[in-house]
Amino acid sequence: MTRLLRSRAGSLLCLSAAMVALAGLGGCSAEQDELQVWMDEQRREVRARAEPLTPPKRYDPEPYVGAQSVEPFSNQKLAVALKQEERQPNSLLSSEMNRRKEPLESYPLDSMSMVGSVSRGSQPTALLKVNNLLYQVKMGDYLGQNFGKILTVSETEVTLREVVQDISGEWIERPATLQLQEKSK
Repeated sequence: MTRLLRSRAGSLLCLSAAMVALAGLGGCSAEQDELQVWMDEQRREVRARAEPLTPPKRYDPEPYVGAQSVEPFSNQKLAVALKQEERQPNSLLSSEMNRRKEPLESYPLDSMSMVGSVSRGSQPTALLKVNNLLYQVKMGDYLGQNFGKILTVSETEVTLREVVQDISGEWIERPATLQLQEKSK
């Protein structure tokens, strides 16, 4: 019998909890209705205030008049600038332009590698590898595409000076080196 009473008491407890939950939901429904009424009221009162867009300005294209002039990056313009620089008596470039080009001046410096050195009498000679060909160079020879003149040759490096343009367009001397490349195994 006590079991029966306990079972009914548990059922009554569950039933009362369900009733309380339903009553709470009924209260939520009333609050939700008030909220919906308030939102509808606010929508009616608020007006969008967007200013109209100004129409775009009319584009009038300008004809390109530079088509008849010399292109700024043309070889013709570069040749004229080099000839003007060559005429100046104290220019670094004037002495370089008036001499015969050597074979290694047609290759960039970074495509060359020093692979060894030998001495002929008292004059050291460096061995340079370019395109799988071996060249012998000594002090006073030219190499590279920037008028590079060899100043010194040692057992481990070749020191040279190059003539290049700086950011202002002036021709300046710049040091460069080729170091001995040891073969890795």
